[in-house]
Amino acid sequence: MPLRISDLLARPDLRLSVTYEVPPRLLDRTVEAATVSDLLTPGKWLQGGELLMTIGLLLPMEPAACRAYVRDVAEGGAACLALGLGQGLPYQEAPRPLVAAAEEAGLPLLTVPDEVPFIAVTKAVFDARADEQRAALHRAFATQRRLTAAAAAGDGLRPMLAEWTAATGVGAVVLDPLGRLLAAGGREPQPPPAQARELIERVATRGLRGSASSTAAGQQLEVQPLGARRLRGLLLLTGSPDEAARSVVPGLVSLLSLELERRHLRDEPERRRRSALLSELVADEDPSADRARDILHSVGLTAERVRGVVVDPGGADGAAGAGRPAGDPTGDAAADAAQETAADLALAMPGGLVRVTEAAPGGAPGRLIEAVVGEELDIRDVLARFAPHCPAGIGPATAPEAVRVSLRQAAGLLAVSRSSGEPEEARQSQSSRLLLDLGDRRTLHGYADSVLGPLDLADNGEELIATLAAWLETGGAWDATSRRLGVHRHTVRNRLDKAMDLTGRRLDDPDDRFDLWLATRIRRGGAPSAHTAARPAPPPPPTPPAR
Repeated sequence: MPLRISDLLARPDLRLSVTYEVPPRLLDRTVEAATVSDLLTPGKWLQGGELLMTIGLLLPMEPAACRAYVRDVAEGGAACLALGLGQGLPYQEAPRPLVAAAEEAGLPLLTVPDEVPFIAVTKAVFDARADEQRAALHRAFATQRRLTAAAAAGDGLRPMLAEWTAATGVGAVVLDPLGRLLAAGGREPQPPPAQARELIERVATRGLRGSASSTAAGQQLEVQPLGARRLRGLLLLTGSPDEAARSVVPGLVSLLSLELERRHLRDEPERRRRSALLSELVADEDPSADRARDILHSVGLTAERVRGVVVDPGGADGAAGAGRPAGDPTGDAAADAAQETAADLALAMPGGLVRVTEAAPGGAPGRLIEAVVGEELDIRDVLARFAPHCPAGIGPATAPEAVRVSLRQAAGLLAVSRSSGEPEEARQSQSSRLLLDLGDRRTLHGYADSVLGPLDLADNGEELIATLAAWLETGGAWDATSRRLGVHRHTVRNRLDKAMDLTGRRLDDPDDRFDLWLATRIRRGGAPSAHTAARPAPPPPPTPPAR
């Protein structure tokens, strides 16, 4: 327990006394050290929490000067002030101006009798602090032993977290790299508080390179990365660890990381099974719809439409730093790195249908990662997290029995992705891209203004255009659009209904959808020239008759 002023007053050998009726809350102040000074302005030499002792050799007796002295001591952070009394010393009792100034400032004022030397008080303080540190060390060792015993039992993450919380009173949960709950110390796991989401995202993005902490709504939050060579999970601590608990945090992180690495190895057979299922699905050139759906349903992938994704893990900048030696694009290190990236993607992609294959003859040498995902998955977000800077092709959404074609188209986009530096999607029409690249900028922006002009003039027009663009880019997927924008799907519908009312267009009309898509692509493709931007937007076109 910390040393308090009341603890020193309770020691009969020190015979300390208070000079006025000090409120109990002030006597509960923690004493960090003891020091002696007879300076008139000792505050700048203090660090905070000291028991400051003086014989009052230069102590002024004027009330204003006493108040200035006491204020300097209090602002320096002293826990209390002690005046030495005795024969041959300036004072045999505490002077009234000093007592009044201390009481007014809320600074406890003690007296030290003649027979007790200041060194005795100093030794008492430092002996108590040493006892406190020894007790903290013993608590830390005891907590570490409990955590080690829980880890040795081999029962997973929860027993370790439960032991930690029982020993320290600090809440702890383990999340996967996407922030999904894996285990908690309590019997009823609770999702992480909303205030921790930004902190979790920040640490997950940095991988194993550092932790982060913050305080939200009066609650201290801390996130630590877990894993040996790659990020396997995240530890979220909720609360304020004391000194003993703080010293055990590195041990807790190590034990949890070891358990997650064990779990990763245990999951290898399941990853191989799912890889084999993907190979089986792709090997059949003409699979039946029922057979393809059965394979997807067996791994929990129930989307009506799926798309193929192909990633080149050896094409990332700085791949050598990620585990592949420079100049060894096809060696064992490259194979291990590809397998690790595939495992990360399998964790993030619902269904986990991921496999590592040899690159097709005639293409770039090395290994590729193939995956099948549901149409509504925000695959770009997953790739940015787990395969950053890696060339990637994203095939069009198809029925499950046609996913082989989607994978083939995705593989064909790798060369384009290597050139552009970002994942490429097959649904981005090459003819439309050619039109956007070759068309006159003024003409193109005039076309976009004629289509989107009514939205430009509306309240929240930018919001309506952004929602429309996101909906068109996700192929009309409501859930994917709401996730991308961070709003409810009903909000997406309301915005699009308003946009269609203003433009006189219909989302279920292919021509209208193409016009809207092309206009939003023009707006996103670059700013218009100065003379185009200066001219007013054309008036909205008349509402076409109902078809």
